[in-house]
Amino acid sequence: MAAKVYKPAAEVNLGPDSDEFYISPNVKAPRVAGLLVKIFVWILEMPIIGSMVLYILKKDNLINKLVQDAEIPEPPLFTSTHSWEDIPEQNVCLTKPDLSPPERVQEAVSCLPASLESTLAGSPPSSPKRWTIRDFNRAYSSGEVTPVQVAKRFLAAVKECSGPGLNMAFFISYSPEDIIRQAEESTLRYQRGTPLSAMDGILVAVKDEIDCLPYPTTGGTRWLGRARACAADAAVVAQLRACGAVLAGKTNMHELGAGTSGINPHHGSTRNPHNPGRVSGGSSSGSAAAVCAGLCPVALGVDGGGSVRMPAALCGVVGFKPTAGRLSNAGVLPLNWTVGMPGILAGTVEDAAVAYSAIVDQSQPSYLRPELNLPLLKSSLSIKNIKLAKYAKWFNDSSEDIRSCCDKSLQMLHAHYGWETLDVTIPEIEEMRLAHYVTIGSECTASLAKYLDKLKRSEIGWDVRVALGVYGSFSSRAYLNSQRLRNRQMYFHKEIFKTADVIVSPMTGVTAYKLQDDALKSGELDYINGAALVRYSIAGNFLGLPAITVMEACKKHYKKPEVFYDLLKKD
Repeated sequence: MAAKVYKPAAEVNLGPDSDEFYISPNVKAPRVAGLLVKIFVWILEMPIIGSMVLYILKKDNLINKLVQDAEIPEPPLFTSTHSWEDIPEQNVCLTKPDLSPPERVQEAVSCLPASLESTLAGSPPSSPKRWTIRDFNRAYSSGEVTPVQVAKRFLAAVKECSGPGLNMAFFISYSPEDIIRQAEESTLRYQRGTPLSAMDGILVAVKDEIDCLPYPTTGGTRWLGRARACAADAAVVAQLRACGAVLAGKTNMHELGAGTSGINPHHGSTRNPHNPGRVSGGSSSGSAAAVCAGLCPVALGVDGGGSVRMPAALCGVVGFKPTAGRLSNAGVLPLNWTVGMPGILAGTVEDAAVAYSAIVDQSQPSYLRPELNLPLLKSSLSIKNIKLAKYAKWFNDSSEDIRSCCDKSLQMLHAHYGWETLDVTIPEIEEMRLAHYVTIGSECTASLAKYLDKLKRSEIGWDVRVALGVYGSFSSRAYLNSQRLRNRQMYFHKEIFKTADVIVSPMTGVTAYKLQDDALKSGELDYINGAALVRYSIAGNFLGLPAITVMEACKKHYKKPEVFYDLLKKD
């Protein structure tokens, strides 16, 4: 199979009349689980036969043709950071430099209207009431309820949904004693009239890829917590703690972030609260599901390839990955240096904005960091003249129900706000997906090499052993060519942003699929569904762009999850 020869990026037509060919992922790998995945691993780990199988897999899935052996004129671009561009923005509040996390939270709250309608206003009566950070803060301030009472309800709910009846597997570890201690301290502050911020007493769950004392950081494994000591809070966790948030434990995740389903044979497979028989998505599965189930208004995740936004979409919550560099990676497992960063899962956009204000990295000198603008949601003026870029072939490469809902959302934005949709072409989407896969896989194995070289293979899940085997087979040429493709994509996207404000797409190509019993103990290899889930998420990570997923406009889908807890209910 001849390798692809790319023409210079500047010669590629990005208009709607472009003759660029869209390649829909044609993944050639059957779904396997249980005994079959074990047999496949044994074959893959054989010295000679395994190398032959890996070569065939990469060849059949176009990694060799489109990435490793390709001729690419551009030089490599090794990071996805962006230079600060002072672009005027509408309806934003410019925060003062050098504010503390509690002060930034206050700034964010001041940007919100005095009251917001329910997140699901106008939706059916069966819809859940998603209590926001401000709802909890008002209840605490009025004495209607205390952080201790909410913490106790939270612990009872986690115990119930972790039992054999539901087995939702939201958390890997949580300490009732530590949670109650934090809640008691918060309750005292409210009683004295001195809460640290609007986030004081707010339950926040933390993905087990982020350091948070007093817990080990396992990365969803059985072994990493022993091999790597957790000596301090991650930077994002420390800032939440400074705001008085109650850190509610470490949430479940796909092992080492090496999958999109949230199936974890070591700590249980996180189930979707809307339908426990379906996957929650990954790899920030526990964080998304905990927010969806009402256990906390906000949770932290890590997003290296859509790992915050994919489970947010499948669970029906907000998933936000800020611009690369906006949040500190200190204290986050370094599984993918140039594509991964912390992200936020929340029940509402409002809460995502408040949490973001708390954890945004302001550690650099003010002259080295971009300004921090927060959305002025209390403004009565809608944002005008927004142009939405849509690549129709890519946009429509999703299931009919997803495509229909997303089209209706664009129609609603045009009808209510006059926002226009521009037809564009985003070239080489599949090439970018494969280049990102080579990048994230190469960086993962390089980061973990000092542990994996000493580790018994039996301690690693079967599906992750396959992933690590594929990752370790990527050559330096494949990695370098991936960074050359990153350079091309950075050029394409910057050109599109000269005429458009936002690139719009569905978040996933498929909805949450069934969680099958044969995968619970072995994990599963389902690269067809995996490719569909990551179809729209790659640019945010590979190019360091800010990206968010929000619930679509089809109100008929706003239904109460089967597993849902109301922590502000009256006793």
